[in-house]
Amino acid sequence: MAPTTRPTFRRSLALLAGVALLANIGLTGAAEAQSTPPLNGPASVADLAEGLLDAVVNISTSQNIKGDEGAGPAPRAPDGSPFQEFFNDFFNKQQGGPGGNHNVSSLGSGFVIDPSGYIVTNNHVIEGADDIEVNFANGTKLKAKLIGTDTKTDLSVLKVEPRTPLTAVKFGDSSDMRIGDWVMAIGNPFGFGGSVTVGIISGRGRNINAGPYDNFIQTDAAINKGNSGGPLFNMKGEVIGINTAIISPSGGSIGIGFSVPSELAAGVVNQLREFGETRRGWLGVRIQPVTDDVADSLGLDTAKGALVAGVIKGGPVDNGSIKAGDVILKFDGKPVNEMRDLPRVVAESPVGKEVDVVVLRDGKEQTVKVTLGRLEDSDQAASNDADTSPDGVINPDPEENDDMDEPNPDQDQVQPAPDGKGQTDQQAPVTPDARTPKDVLGLSLSQLSPEIRKTFGIAESVDGVVVTEVAPGSAAAEKGLKAGDVIVEVAQEFMKSPDAVAAKVQSLKQEGRRNAQLMIASANGDLRFIAVPME
Repeated sequence: MAPTTRPTFRRSLALLAGVALLANIGLTGAAEAQSTPPLNGPASVADLAEGLLDAVVNISTSQNIKGDEGAGPAPRAPDGSPFQEFFNDFFNKQQGGPGGNHNVSSLGSGFVIDPSGYIVTNNHVIEGADDIEVNFANGTKLKAKLIGTDTKTDLSVLKVEPRTPLTAVKFGDSSDMRIGDWVMAIGNPFGFGGSVTVGIISGRGRNINAGPYDNFIQTDAAINKGNSGGPLFNMKGEVIGINTAIISPSGGSIGIGFSVPSELAAGVVNQLREFGETRRGWLGVRIQPVTDDVADSLGLDTAKGALVAGVIKGGPVDNGSIKAGDVILKFDGKPVNEMRDLPRVVAESPVGKEVDVVVLRDGKEQTVKVTLGRLEDSDQAASNDADTSPDGVINPDPEENDDMDEPNPDQDQVQPAPDGKGQTDQQAPVTPDARTPKDVLGLSLSQLSPEIRKTFGIAESVDGVVVTEVAPGSAAAEKGLKAGDVIVEVAQEFMKSPDAVAAKVQSLKQEGRRNAQLMIASANGDLRFIAVPME
């Protein structure tokens, strides 16, 4: 019997040891579970929000509309209807009656930036308001005075007179924020009172065509009607954006909201507080984008910078420091990656500041010093320029650019055959070859003469080589060149004759360039740059 009893005893010992081991593991696991807090979601932002809610305010405005101004036609009941009298009385009361006055109210948000009572909001929240009232989280209501407003960035500064210091917040540096960073928006959506939403930064540098200095932060933190003018906070409780706009087919949040970054807003707010207006820097140049073709014609590796198409007479750079044809690559140490970057960095710079501007000129980078003027003082200096805009730089007219791409049928039908006769003694003598029309890049070119000027209406101030005909379907035609245009420069070199144009184009081909950059003058002298493929 012993042989059978022994194995049974051994199995019993093994079983007891296994039970003890499992019991020990269970006790250890229980102890570890007690020492580790349960996972109940991401960390709470309650402490952060609690300290900021009092600084965020609701802004209500009212505007007195006289008569039927701004009111649409009221619906009417059918004549003879038993409800006609009741129906018409109701809508007359709603609209203040014929010729009466009525109030239009709106709600928005804002935030306190100074305990003494300075408040920031959006311009569109208070625009046109007769009365502005600020409602605080504790129920206090104070009348507000408009200190200053800036329509280009949609920002306004208000002032209230509190009895005791207010809870205030400060601006942070939005340039430090990265896509994916957590942010918190506080506002007053739909008039419900202080409301907190949390999300992340979805994008930076967004251009939504809201103004000349678009550089919005995009966030998926819910922003709804009434959130406009409210702050967007980082997780330190600093304001890194001012909630301004949303994209939504319904009017409610779909997770695409936009905020003015603090790096732009802080300077505007400080100027509005100090001066009641903005005082922006002004460079006084007309610019256009650097396309891939233009970049290739200039020898740039990539399309970057802002191409100077003209300089405003009497402006800050009319002294020759910056010239037409330059490509501005850096301004005051800040890179100009694309054309729209330049108006913003110029406008943010102090008036009268001397800055270093890195330009590409004649294929080489060089640094020039420029002293900025004031944008608001630029109107008189630029009054003679047809393309003046209030952006700190002079941008091409979009409609004009559209015209550049469309041949002028009236001018295309005029195809003079200049022979040089009638040339006055005051004109510089030219060689016979220079007088002979040349065909280059699908363009028929000719020397300017009094007859040519009269035919195309070209101003005396315009000099260069005139285009008398453009081959249909050519690359030049596709770029919008037309008869009557004047080629002033090719690859930043002034052109005196059709032969000079032909020689320069041939030289560029030998250098391996695929495009020829042409400075083109219209009949009245407006300049633009076009890169024409040479293949």
